Amino acid sequence: MSEPDRHARHSLPIPDIPPAGLTTYDAKDPDTSYPPILPMLPPEGAPNVLVVLIDDVGFGASSAFGGPCETPSFERLAAGGLRYSRFHTTALCSPTRSALLTGRNHHSVGMGNIAELATSAPGNNSMWPNTAAPLAKILRYNGYSTAQFGKCHEVPVWETSPMGPYRQWPTGMGFDYFYGFIGGETNQWYPALYEGTTPVEPAGTPEDGYYFNDDLSSHAVKWMRQQKALMPDRPFFAYFAPGATHAPHHVPAEWADKYKGRFDKGWDALREETFARQKELGVVPPDCDLTQRSAGIPAWEDIDDALKPVLARQMEIYAGYLENTDHHVGLLIDALDDMGILDQTLIYVIIGDNGASAEGSLQGTFNEMITLGGFAALETAEFMSSKIDEFGGPEAYNHYAVGWAHAMDTPYQWTKQVASHFGGTRNGTIVHWPRGIEAKGEIRHQFHHVIDVCPTVLEVAGLPHPTFVDGVQQKPMEGVSMAYSFDDPAAAERHETQYFEMFGNRGIYHKGWTAVTKHRTPWETGADVKTPAFDDDVWELYDTTTDWTQAHDVAAEHPDKLHELQRLWLIEAVKYNVVPLDDRFVERGLPETAGRPTLIQGRRQLLFGGMGRLTENSVLMMKNTSFSLTAELSVPDANAEGVIVAQGGVSGGHSLYVKGGRPKYCYNFFGLERYYVEATEAIPAGGHQVRMEFAYDGGGIGKGGTVTLYIDGRVVGDGRVEQTEAFLFSADETCDVGDEYGSPVTTDYGAKTFTGEIAWVEIDLGLDDHNHLIRPEDRVNLAMGFQ
Repeated sequence: MSEPDRHARHSLPIPDIPPAGLTTYDAKDPDTSYPPILPMLPPEGAPNVLVVLIDDVGFGASSAFGGPCETPSFERLAAGGLRYSRFHTTALCSPTRSALLTGRNHHSVGMGNIAELATSAPGNNSMWPNTAAPLAKILRYNGYSTAQFGKCHEVPVWETSPMGPYRQWPTGMGFDYFYGFIGGETNQWYPALYEGTTPVEPAGTPEDGYYFNDDLSSHAVKWMRQQKALMPDRPFFAYFAPGATHAPHHVPAEWADKYKGRFDKGWDALREETFARQKELGVVPPDCDLTQRSAGIPAWEDIDDALKPVLARQMEIYAGYLENTDHHVGLLIDALDDMGILDQTLIYVIIGDNGASAEGSLQGTFNEMITLGGFAALETAEFMSSKIDEFGGPEAYNHYAVGWAHAMDTPYQWTKQVASHFGGTRNGTIVHWPRGIEAKGEIRHQFHHVIDVCPTVLEVAGLPHPTFVDGVQQKPMEGVSMAYSFDDPAAAERHETQYFEMFGNRGIYHKGWTAVTKHRTPWETGADVKTPAFDDDVWELYDTTTDWTQAHDVAAEHPDKLHELQRLWLIEAVKYNVVPLDDRFVERGLPETAGRPTLIQGRRQLLFGGMGRLTENSVLMMKNTSFSLTAELSVPDANAEGVIVAQGGVSGGHSLYVKGGRPKYCYNFFGLERYYVEATEAIPAGGHQVRMEFAYDGGGIGKGGTVTLYIDGRVVGDGRVEQTEAFLFSADETCDVGDEYGSPVTTDYGAKTFTGEIAWVEIDLGLDDHNHLIRPEDRVNLAMGFQ
């Protein structure tokens, strides 16, 4: 498209207007003339764009910002580009990603919280409005190739099944290609992958050497190379968002072992060491103060000596996890360099979508489902010590302790979820674009926010923000371009005002001042935790022009300034759909009261052979109640093998399968205990019904029950399951018919894929439902752990 037509880019897609002129009858007529077909391309000089978003990393983690985790790839980019020391996120996963991809505040696009806690309120319904077209769609309509790799946690939960709808999946939001997972987290050894909207299986198992970061970077490099080989004149937009370093903290042992002994002095000493390095780097001023340890976090010296080696290992694993992730980002950078396009590619590396995660409890956990499910008492110091060599491996689903999260947010207060303070929202960011930025290895201290990325990309690409997209008038982007600061370190900052809110934790930044109030603490959950009324929250005031780290509350000295900023916060909150504030636990945890749709209702569900990748939102909840599984099978002989139906995986689940021709049932209790019941006879050749009945003991949640196996209505086996899981098996494992995807519930299978044919599997719930004994607050606790 010629440059004079650039004004047409205000309405996307650009209309197809047939050429005017004479229409001849015969193409051989000398008067037959049509202009050549020209591909849609952005303006000349528009760069390739690579946006890297790392998961759950605090400001003080990466060595590029003074942290203890070695990140040489990030340092390489910083040496050839810019570090931004005052770049901010929303304090939580789905909201940050939505703000990043749309250029609007998270409440403006309905993502005031994670998708799992959506309500029907406009600021929290998890549905991006069509008045806020995302960056990928704008760029694609302007001639960019687009691709997303890794985590997508922006899909409403009722649209996450294999049947979609795919409106808010990456390919529905402007990406030509997607390879990754849908949801808040995934197992790094057994990821639940999609290519586009099609479920696909990993190319191997942990035993084969498979690891998700390897796979993800390989797909990204392959796509970039192919794009340049086939479309060398067309720039690309690649969004690389690995699941790392979100829990579970999985990494090959050799990466963790590099850090042996480095964290034995504990998290308090680590904060001091990191703070000193940050001052040396210049990412914080030399005269600023280290904030105090946030309330509720124990001092390292008060930790049980028997637990300290396990806690130190947790941090070794996390550091190796982040370094491994940096290595794979480095592979993308190497590929760009090899293709000769590194200098002409605008690269953003945002080191964290929020502060470090404090969702692993005060002592950390070997299996986060144990802690989130309310069984933390099972993880004694003795138990944790017995598992120390398995942390980070395929049998674990681990998360580090709160004290490490706080240390990773050095020098700031608090952690992920706490949007009021910089520990939850300030994330080190690197911008690298040698062709467009003359400065190298410099630091920029202007205040910026994740909503500023979209306007920056559009400005450097020479593209206007469209007025109409798909026939819908667009609301303005709410961020500002950062390009003004690229070559002017002294430029006055243009992002002068920014509200923050998450779980009732709220704050406002305005021209150097911050007014903040912490409403709830991330690791304090459950019915016994009481949050104050919003009007009773205590506000703090900081002058960040003299107090960089929010270490000295001056609310008492400047009450008028505090009141001014409180009023400004309320104005911004009304403007961007933040109110009504919503800290409800019960209502948000239950779809019927939150006002969001649910996929499955009633007490009976029919599944068919070949169905799979059904999340726990897509299947009846077979917990705290009696239930049955009935399958209509056809087997070629009496030696059938394989899974009939399985749900969950290594961290917990259950499976009805056939081994040596005989039906067998396994219940995996948090990976700690596996209960088996096996039939006494084989399934004959031909068509038959196999049934498993679970008679729940009752008397509360998470109790045991009796299992009875049937072939064609005849009892062929029975046994006991002594204890069960009360809530969710995992955040990412699924229910599958005729096979088991993801990690295995049990390693007892003779074969995973069923060797016969399955017509259907029926799930029936009993009438003795004990779900009313589950505290809805605990369901919310689970959801919060998957951000």
